[in-house]
Amino acid sequence: MARSPHPRIDNEAALRHAESQGWRVEVGGSHAWGKICCPYNDAGCRCGEFGIACIWSTPKNPGNHARAIRRVVDNCTFNKLMHDCMQRKSTG
Repeated sequence: MARSPHPRIDNEAALRHAESQGWRVEVGGSHAWGKICCPYNDAGCRCGEFGIACIWSTPKNPGNHARAIRRVVDNCTFNKLMHDCMQRKSTG
């Protein structure tokens, strides 16, 4: 089932980026619009601490919030390892 789109265009683009990296987007919650969950969820991963991030429906600065979402996804330890492995595989 398709999820409902985020009302802010910047945040929706960041959520699509997260989904393209394998992160799960869960809509709903208490005060947040939803949350994103790391697909790896491993204790050895830096995401073990940051494996879930809240997505606000009306952030004070939507651009900064979208960049923060991308930063959480891009700084995932396993995501970086997978990216490095794919680059090594293509070059060597």
